[in-house]
Amino acid sequence: MSGHSKWKNIMHKKEKTDAQRAKVFTKIGKEMAIAIRDGGPDPVSNGKLADLIAKAKSLNVPNDNIKRVIEKYSGNNVANYDEITYEGYGPSGVALIVTTATDNKNRTAGNVRHYFDKFGGNLGATGCVSYMFTDAGVIVVDAASVKDEDKLMEDALEAGAADFSAEDGAYEVTTEVSDLKAVREALEGMGYVILSAEEDKVPSTYVDLDDEDAIKNMNRLLDALDDDDDVTNVYHNWSNCD
Repeated sequence: MSGHSKWKNIMHKKEKTDAQRAKVFTKIGKEMAIAIRDGGPDPVSNGKLADLIAKAKSLNVPNDNIKRVIEKYSGNNVANYDEITYEGYGPSGVALIVTTATDNKNRTAGNVRHYFDKFGGNLGATGCVSYMFTDAGVIVVDAASVKDEDKLMEDALEAGAADFSAEDGAYEVTTEVSDLKAVREALEGMGYVILSAEEDKVPSTYVDLDDEDAIKNMNRLLDALDDDDDVTNVYHNWSNCD
């Protein structure tokens, strides 16, 4: 997912330094603030917020941080962020979708364009690559909590999942976005340990990179986007990334 295994994405984020993890907390906090603005502070009735809380916990965001964000944006302090999505191509035609939450559109647009230009990519118009991706919910289940793979697959499908796959150390369950919360809660109720549950954009086709310069520039582009506080998520179809 997101170009490669969602489980690998989780492990990559967990391995970040403290300073890098602080950026992850900031990004999730922005997403939660927007979810509260749009759907209220109660995760029981706000499925988007519930999914983001689950995502935050999977990345070891402290419960106190989560509580502070909910309390901060539950009153009159409304999130003042615009959600803007950028699309384009990285080196050798890798498709990218970059979602942002920003209080300064000009700053964010300039930064994103700079990253694409600097590392051999091209920022495109809205719709230039999004047709290659399908919105989905992706749930990662800890393999240690699974006694029988076939039983997990059966349980997931009965709970409303659309697809199932085995990963190294985890299992990925794919759902419709609207079914993500219900399937996650059903699996948790059956005793499975959920490592992550969030909305994703799943590529329909993938690109392999063989050229060393292209691989280096693609990694640098992803790192630059990841380091930007305004960028909340990056989706791509590079299949053989680390």
